[in-house]
Amino acid sequence: MRILSGIQPSGTIHIGNYFGMVKKMIESQNDGELFAFIASYHALTSVKDKEVLEQNTFEAAVNFLALGMDPEKSTFWVQHHVKEVLELYWLLSNHTSMGLLERAHSYKDKTARGIQANHGLFSYPVLMAADILLFDSNIVPVGKDQIQHVEMTRDIATSFNHAYKQELFVMPESKVDEDLATVPGTDGAKMSKSYGNTIDMFNTKKKIKKQVMGIVTDSKELDEVKNHENCNIYKLSELFMNENELKDLQQRYATPGEGYGHFKLTLLDKINEHFAPYQERREHLLANPKEVHEILAYGASKASKIASEKMRVIRDAVGLI
Repeated sequence: MRILSGIQPSGTIHIGNYFGMVKKMIESQNDGELFAFIASYHALTSVKDKEVLEQNTFEAAVNFLALGMDPEKSTFWVQHHVKEVLELYWLLSNHTSMGLLERAHSYKDKTARGIQANHGLFSYPVLMAADILLFDSNIVPVGKDQIQHVEMTRDIATSFNHAYKQELFVMPESKVDEDLATVPGTDGAKMSKSYGNTIDMFNTKKKIKKQVMGIVTDSKELDEVKNHENCNIYKLSELFMNENELKDLQQRYATPGEGYGHFKLTLLDKINEHFAPYQERREHLLANPKEVHEILAYGASKASKIASEKMRVIRDAVGLI
């Protein structure tokens, strides 16, 4: 079973990203044949700065490798290192109706938010279809907002198969994790960079402490009993503590004498402890960029071998001899 995931090169990563998507992606290396790429072509719809894109792409690679992406257990590469995806994108474009693209929710949402409409943004689902179909992907883990794009991929593949009277593409299935963790931010809303409420596990210890100490709570005093059930500190602690540790924390909430600052420091210790091994690996990779580029080149060579053979079959079917 082939599992395909695209990773946006967005630079910094926070614990909401980790528990919401990254951790499960890393674990999926044990569930099937994982193909994971850094979506550099897709990023061009929003990033127009050369240095920013280069830095974000490198940092995305470092972060995922540090968190457990194994180049031997998975195929991990940068999208633009495998050019066949653009060739397939063009071939699929000729079997994609305008009406199909005009119904895309993502395009409508982004333009409604003020993002400039252009062909790249409009045809984004066709490039995503090329990503998926090029590698005969069986499973595509997505958020609910991306289900439509996988359905569009199936529609495009069906049209292509019908036109050339061959089963050229595997029909992918979207996989939505209904138990996907929605990690609260420091203000209680969903953790998001756009909300400015993140805790960045790969930042400086001083910055992480500032973020944790900024978690919003009620105004109960030291000598008052506190309710853990609706507390942002406790909700975040649930991500890092086992059952016995949580019971101990609940008892501390129920016992006067400690303030929320004490609970925040406990959470801070657990965050630092959890990510310490990953931080050590990350620092090694940052200090050895050649190693990172070699890993990505290795992944691209594995992906290219599959992509090249797939495109040989597609070109033959289309008549590009």
